[in-house]
Order: sequence, then C-alpha cells, then structure tokens
Amino acid sequence: MTDYREADLSRLKTVPVAKRPNKVDASLLARPPLPSDRSFTAFLDALPSILAAQDLRYVVDQIVAARRGERAIVAMLGGHVVKVGLGPLLITLMRQRAITAVAMNGSAAIHDFELAAYGGTSEDVAAGLGDGTFGMAEETGREMNAALARGAQTQHGAGEALVEYLGARKDLPGRDVSILLASAELGVPVTVHAAIGAEIIHQHPTADGAAIGATSHRDFKRLAAVLPDLDEGGVVLNLGSAVVMPEVFLKALTIARNLNGGRPKNFTACDCDMQRHYRPRVNVVERPTLAGGRGIQLTGHHEILFPLIAWAVLSRLEKR
Repeated sequence: MTDYREADLSRLKTVPVAKRPNKVDASLLARPPLPSDRSFTAFLDALPSILAAQDLRYVVDQIVAARRGERAIVAMLGGHVVKVGLGPLLITLMRQRAITAVAMNGSAAIHDFELAAYGGTSEDVAAGLGDGTFGMAEETGREMNAALARGAQTQHGAGEALVEYLGARKDLPGRDVSILLASAELGVPVTVHAAIGAEIIHQHPTADGAAIGATSHRDFKRLAAVLPDLDEGGVVLNLGSAVVMPEVFLKALTIARNLNGGRPKNFTACDCDMQRHYRPRVNVVERPTLAGGRGIQLTGHHEILFPLIAWAVLSRLEKR
C-alpha cells in the first residue's frame, strides 16, 4: 500500500503584508483619459509604468538622448516593416536625425523599390506559387538587377546602387515614400544585405550572383564602419528582421569592436517584432549588450508598435 504524506501547512511561517516589498503600487497604474487633454503625449504618459510600457518609454528616451548627443541611431529593417506602410514614419525620423543609418534586408529593399518605381508592392504569394508566377515580376527583377550590376562595376554598395538607379528616373509614382530615395536626399547611409536565393530578384533571368555579392559585401563593410558611432549612448533598432539583419549585425559589430579597441559599448539594442525569435533576442538584444548598455524586446504588430515609438520620439523632440 502506498504511503501518502502531506505537508503540514499549519507550521508555515507568514510575513506581514506591510513588510513585503511590492512591485506594483497605485502610482504605477494606467490613468484614464482626461476630457481636458486627449493629446498623444497625454496618452503616452497615462500608460502604466510597468513592463513593456516602461520599456517603450525607455527606448524612446534613449533615441531622444542619442539624437541630442549626436550618437548613432541605426534602423535595421525587414521587409514587412516597409510593406505595412511605415516608410513615411521612418523618413520623418531620418529628417529629424532620429535615424542616422538604415540597413535593409533584401526584402525591405525590394518592397521599397517597388513602391518607389511602380507605386505598389506585396503580391499574393500563395496564388502565385500555385502556377509558378510568384516573384516573377519582369520589371522588378530586370531593373533591380541592372542597378546592382552597374553598382558592382562602379564600386558602389547595393543601397547606393539602387538609390542612383531610382534617382535617375523622373516618373516615379512613389518617390515621396521611398526610404531609399530619402536616404540620398537626407545624407543618411543606407545599406542592403542580400541572402542569395531568398529574394525574388535572384530568380530572375538577369540575376548576377557576382554583382549581388559584391555590392552586398561592400554594404556589409559600410555597416561595420557605421557601428562605432553607437558607442556610449547610441541605439540600434531591429525592426522585423528575424534572421538576416541579426546575423549581419552580429558580424558587423565584431568587426567594429575588433578595429576599435572593443567598442562600441554601452548602447541600447531594441528588437521590435510581432513575435519573439531566437536570433534577434540573442544576436541583437543580449550578446551585444553584455559588456554594457541595455537590450530590450518590444513585441507587437509593426503597424501599431512602431508608430507608437515614432510618435513618442517626435513629440519629445518637438518639446526641446
């Protein structure tokens, strides 16, 4: 027969609630809107001072401090960020020097190029995959590959090559919403980081692997040259890239530290995505900040989360 024993709860030691440290008190709670002030700033201030809301405020504070301290603010972009319509917000932050460098994966560059050149992007993948037409847009593949081939010949990076190609055209329906074109107008470095075989322009008959590799590798070195300016107060934002940009960033960062006596250090690294992934958490948030600084993950839909960050930063900058 099994001998069951029970813990004697009557012997437990309790503590007075007055002596227990609390993580939450009334001063940290959310506040309802006031009829006298329904502004965005009032909304932001009314968020609870707890967990992600407090992390969001911290990231905003660090971006504003980096802007005022003239430290680097590097935005690394996945394709989804562009195709859900956040380009205009990114461009506005670039105008305010609240983004000082942009690094795109190939998908982000394609969506931005298509918006600029043709006025639309984001096809129905499932429908096109069924009959083999997914990613087969003639103009996108032909023109982007031509730009990269020319860039390889002229010793340009991929971002610079795409900017020059678009800039030479006069009939761009999406000129005003293009991150690529805005980077040239505002003097913000833009780099594009390819993953061969992962982007629709690589399946086009005009794709030249040597040109894609040469221009993307040059941009890798350019990103590594930007990162030292993160030192002591800069911010790096990984916006929606689950694999490519976290991997590129980690290698570019080790180059920067190798060439600059272990720096940059003491910067803020923030990953923003719809769900939490291993590589952004480890390669952007955790490992780079072990020697100083702080890493944060903010999780939510890009089309809601990033406008909150952007509006908060711009509101703060307007108050100076």
